[in-house]
Amino acid sequence: MLDKKDQQILTALQENARISVSDLANTISLSDTPCLRRIKKLEKEHVITGYHASINPKKLELNVLVYAFIRLNQNSVSAADLFEQSVEKLPHVLECSVISGSYDYLLKIIANDLESYEQFVKHRLGSLSCISNIESTVVLKQSFTKKQLPL
Repeated sequence: MLDKKDQQILTALQENARISVSDLANTISLSDTPCLRRIKKLEKEHVITGYHASINPKKLELNVLVYAFIRLNQNSVSAADLFEQSVEKLPHVLECSVISGSYDYLLKIIANDLESYEQFVKHRLGSLSCISNIESTVVLKQSFTKKQLPL
């Protein structure tokens, strides 16, 4: 269970993962060593799983965001394993979630444009033999996205 200081550390790191330990310690009213000790403990316990740069996809000409609903041709562990291992290797697939309902998976996919997404579906995703159906939903506008978890 996280105490108040751990929650303050996580909140501050979610806002700015590049904050110095000294500044972070100051912010939450701790000295440097106990603050660093807490950070290391949170990392060791896999509460903190990494530090990442947030990049604007449009600056890289990645202008299309698509959610693809995937149905596998059979409901088996081997088909699921094959699918998951295959899509994990595809750099344009940002997220893969097992879902309930009439589809088996939900993929979050980014592409340069609709034409490149079409090529991706035809030549990469659609070539996976374990898939029986793909239904795509194109995001017209992303109103907001949150990176910070509620603590």
